[in-house]
Amino acid sequence: MKEANKLTINRISDGNRLTLALNGDLNTATALELGTFLNESLNGVTDLVFDFSGLKYISSAGMRVLLTTQKRMNSRGSMKITGASSNIIEIFDITGFTDIFTIK
Repeated sequence: MKEANKLTINRISDGNRLTLALNGDLNTATALELGTFLNESLNGVTDLVFDFSGLKYISSAGMRVLLTTQKRMNSRGSMKITGASSNIIEIFDITGFTDIFTIK
């Protein structure tokens, strides 16, 4: 049995730019935490960057949070994903999300 999954969100603000470095697993248990964090953090943000260097896994619940956030950011600025592992990028490819997200 797997240990309880954890997600650490490190926030770096620079004016209207917000970078969120995610470490751990973005799954059903942690997607709600990220969604709540984003709801509280996006005021005034026009440039949102997700640093996935430390992200080990993403579930459909995590993808849903990203998709919802992308839709919000489309009307106010930009969102991009950096540092995603080949496994995360493969999930984005399979789901067609590489056409929706800006991945660097």
